Amino acid sequence: MSFNWNFYIHAGIIAAGLVIAIFLRTRIRFFQKFLVPNSIIAGFLLLPLYNFVFPKIGFNQEYLGEIAYHLLSISFVALTLRETKKSNRANRNRQGHAVVLLSQYGVQAFVGIILTWIFIQTVKPDLFHSFGFLFPLGFALGPGQVFAIGEGWRVFGIEDAGTVGLTFAALGFIVASFGGVFLIQYGIRHKWISPEYMNKIRKTDVRTGVFPRGAKLPVGAYQTTQSEAVDSFTANTIFILLTYLLSYLLLKGIGILLAFAGPMGVELATNLWGISFIFAALVGLLVRRVMSGLKVDHILDDKTLSRISGLSVDIMVTSSIAAISLAIAFKYWLPILVITVVGTLLIITLVPWMCSRIFTNNRFLRTLIIFGAVTGTLTTGLALLRVLDPEFETPVASDYSYASGITFVAAIPFILAINFPAKAYQTGDMRWFVAGIAVAVGYIVVTLIWYMLLAKKKSFARGSKIWALDRKKNS
Repeated sequence: MSFNWNFYIHAGIIAAGLVIAIFLRTRIRFFQKFLVPNSIIAGFLLLPLYNFVFPKIGFNQEYLGEIAYHLLSISFVALTLRETKKSNRANRNRQGHAVVLLSQYGVQAFVGIILTWIFIQTVKPDLFHSFGFLFPLGFALGPGQVFAIGEGWRVFGIEDAGTVGLTFAALGFIVASFGGVFLIQYGIRHKWISPEYMNKIRKTDVRTGVFPRGAKLPVGAYQTTQSEAVDSFTANTIFILLTYLLSYLLLKGIGILLAFAGPMGVELATNLWGISFIFAALVGLLVRRVMSGLKVDHILDDKTLSRISGLSVDIMVTSSIAAISLAIAFKYWLPILVITVVGTLLIITLVPWMCSRIFTNNRFLRTLIIFGAVTGTLTTGLALLRVLDPEFETPVASDYSYASGITFVAAIPFILAINFPAKAYQTGDMRWFVAGIAVAVGYIVVTLIWYMLLAKKKSFARGSKIWALDRKKNS
């Protein structure tokens, strides 16, 4: 009898890459200095193999994109099933996360579209008009989402968007890693970080990524069930898988309803699958609320859920980087490089500028998670946050998870506009292209007003400084 080994072979290859990465991180000071996550190291180790070696023996990269797509949603479900700490200022901080994220959608889309237009008018006239939209999709949404949407553009006659999107996503991971470490080190020099967090960074195990032999190990998870009935890890995992199934059924139901609205509704339903992680997060919040109401939420263990989320993060990042086609990436190297450099400079300036003024506490931690999220995914943001808050003891991660609901509702016009430049490429009607620019500008204007309402007097305090607060008030 013949069985399908496809998933397990790819999983084993990814595992091998991660094992080698763990060893390299413990031995190579460069990786330690810049706190490069093992998943990124593994991804770039596997990248040439999946491009030049494995295809010759029948293993291609397509399956890796699917792995990345699903595991991002799984990580969101695991996070939103965790208990949320109450805070009387949580509403402002959660809105603050949404404002900064949405502002980056607008800024990154505007930069990408305008630079795409410049390339079309000058050295790259055959560039597809929606090229620049892959920048915010790859940076701010992530590999699973940009791959799904990019592949969907094949109906507009665009063949390479999925791989270009993954390239932007991979570069985003690099920016998140090196840029995040730059922010941490810059924050240390300028006293943006409190002393207790500075001490955490200097620990040897943070640098090497492995606790030394004989060290006192932290508790990674607690038992919430009797193992003779069902293992505690199993209990937490099955609730995650059930929640993910419910999010799938929700999206299917929404697709059926939107179909009654005609072609525009069908198109919107297709785009919603590209951001399925948001629906997964919303369903996770609902499941947690229902379990709390039924008083059975004690079955879930926050630490176990964090471990499952971490597993999803590591495998997702590795697979998404390895899934890049180098041949297609080299074809578009110049516009990819220019858009990434210009966009990164804006991100690394605007994110700390806004975060230091809009949040009421844990400002630098919130800066890190948002910076990681708008350059990679929430998972890269969590990787940076774990440097200073390894067990997510602060409300930063949960506030971000709740903010994803606000972000989703406010991002609907952005989702509707995703295909506008692609239609311009297909039809030659530049009004679609202008409409895409208008949506990006609209997000910049609206989020600026929202930001001013939340930050109030602090909106433009010490406007010439990237970080608004003085050294005595940093946290």
